[in-house]
Amino acid sequence: MSNPRIPQPLFPYRHKLPVQLRFNDVDMFGHVNNTVYLEFFDLAKLQYFRAVMGAEFDAHAIALVVVNINCNFFSPTFIEERLEVLTTTVKVGDKSVVLDQRIVNPDSGDVKCQCTTVMAGFDIKTGQSAPVSDSWRSHLEAYEGRQFNP
Repeated sequence: MSNPRIPQPLFPYRHKLPVQLRFNDVDMFGHVNNTVYLEFFDLAKLQYFRAVMGAEFDAHAIALVVVNINCNFFSPTFIEERLEVLTTTVKVGDKSVVLDQRIVNPDSGDVKCQCTTVMAGFDIKTGQSAPVSDSWRSHLEAYEGRQFNP
């Protein structure tokens, strides 16, 4: 059954990360607590960037910081369900990257929630905003198989 509230994806999701549910992820209503989804999105972002950057990935020198997250919840998740986090980049600007992520049950195709995250370029040494590097842009374009115009 499709849910008309769920936006159609703008691009294919090239990155999928299975996540394991834990007993403490379940709230008093018997389903996965909404805050847990954000942890799954963060975990998938890290793995996505590792896949995108390959050998050049350095977790201690990530040049992007989260500046905005919007999450829409569509369907509850119960402890016995399998979940995957799907991730794609939808936009790369001069100083920002926009990601689209979804948590889905791969068995049913049910979209549990969808998240849009804006990440800004950041210079770790100065603590100031910075342009998205040419390296990040070219790696994202190669991974996603499309050009991003600022």
